[in-house]
Amino acid sequence: MSPGAATPAGRLRSLPRVPRVPRVGDRARALLASQRLRRRLLVLAAGLLVLAAGYQFWLRDSSLVAVERVTITGLSASDAERVRLALTGAGREMTTLHVDHEALERAVAGFPVVRELEVSTDFPHGLRIHVVEHVPAAIAVGDGGRVPVAGDGTILSGIPVEGRVPTIEVEGSVGVERLRDPKGLASAAIAGTAPTALRGRIEEVAVDGDLGQVATLREGPELVFGDASRVRAKWAAAARVLADLEASGASYIDVRIPGRPAVGGLPAETIVPVAPAGATSTIPPATDTGAAAATAGDPAATAAVPPPAGTVPPADGTVPPAGGPPAPGTVTQTGTEPPPETAAPETAAPPATAVEGGTGGGAATAP
Repeated sequence: MSPGAATPAGRLRSLPRVPRVPRVGDRARALLASQRLRRRLLVLAAGLLVLAAGYQFWLRDSSLVAVERVTITGLSASDAERVRLALTGAGREMTTLHVDHEALERAVAGFPVVRELEVSTDFPHGLRIHVVEHVPAAIAVGDGGRVPVAGDGTILSGIPVEGRVPTIEVEGSVGVERLRDPKGLASAAIAGTAPTALRGRIEEVAVDGDLGQVATLREGPELVFGDASRVRAKWAAAARVLADLEASGASYIDVRIPGRPAVGGLPAETIVPVAPAGATSTIPPATDTGAAAATAGDPAATAAVPPPAGTVPPADGTVPPAGGPPAPGTVTQTGTEPPPETAAPETAAPPATAVEGGTGGGAATAP
């Protein structure tokens, strides 16, 4: 034992320390600090509410941010000035912090040329409006005459038509604001979604019997759409086929199934034999040795034609072609298309028998 531990002071120092009990003053100070923090948070929240209320009910509709300049672009129709006045009047009733898009759309609801409005602000007093107009996709022909229509069937009276657009047939009257004929609406949708490169080549979009909607191209094939579903995919398939050189000359392209377009009406390949130089072309021997068979149109219809008087048929039974043999090295082509299919005759006529010793040598008599 150390000498210092034997004293009373040393014994007290060697005892374990008792934890310090918080005093009442410390607890009060902590509680007061937390109340101050809460009070500050409440004051901050109240200030934010006041600012939000001021913005909502005063600042955003105040004259400090009122619209004074309205810039409108994109108008080219005949009633562009009326559309501009309607949008300007509606825009000046707003502020740059409170733009009412529905009010602008209601202001131009009576103008079918307007398809969409693109609105932006120029703080603090400017408003910019870009008008997206409908583009004439076709000319609808009906009882009411001829009027341009958009791809969604909207009637665009008074809008100038630039370039070539197809025509569509409408049953009954055309309508006032929008086409009412379902078939005419489908034709307008097909014409309106055509690619830019093909839009000027479309001559007509109409219904063709069981094929449905068919688009006819100028100096090109017919495009069979069937209906107006998946129109963009069908146009893409038609464009791929038209770009293929192997499909040139086709009379129609069926894109009713866009993934498997069908091409038809390609010309059949024909091979014409070329006679060598110095050779002559002969007609195959006839089956009748006494007379030449003349065929016209139907191969089943044959007639026996006697040779002219005073002539002797060749020994081998062949008949020389009329007008003499062709010039050496020339080729005669009768046509590039295959002949139509004809029905074979039910019974074949028996060959004629030559009569010896009769008058008019070479005459043929029926058995």
